[in-house]
Amino acid sequence: MRYFKKKEEIDRRKADIQPIGDSLKALMKAYRLDGKLSEVNIVQSWERIMGKPIALKTQELYFRDHKLFVRLTSAPLKHELNMSKSKVVELLNREAGADVVKDVVFL
Repeated sequence: MRYFKKKEEIDRRKADIQPIGDSLKALMKAYRLDGKLSEVNIVQSWERIMGKPIALKTQELYFRDHKLFVRLTSAPLKHELNMSKSKVVELLNREAGADVVKDVVFL
């Protein structure tokens, strides 16, 4: 009677093993949650991306249909950010690592 396993049997089991990070990414993709998670990460890291002065003048941030809506308390800042909207979208998408933000609307 043998109490040890064959090398082929052990190798076959190891082929099914994958890192937990890859498993979580596959799970997020299967349930289509990766886009929503990226949106939440962008909202949470708004201060780090845009800087403290802009974050202090920001009242509210929310997503709807791949558009980021930003409510600001300063009209001059709103005008300035509207002028550089493409740069803001580029910064946000670079932070997310994907094309998450299609447009930014400053309110």
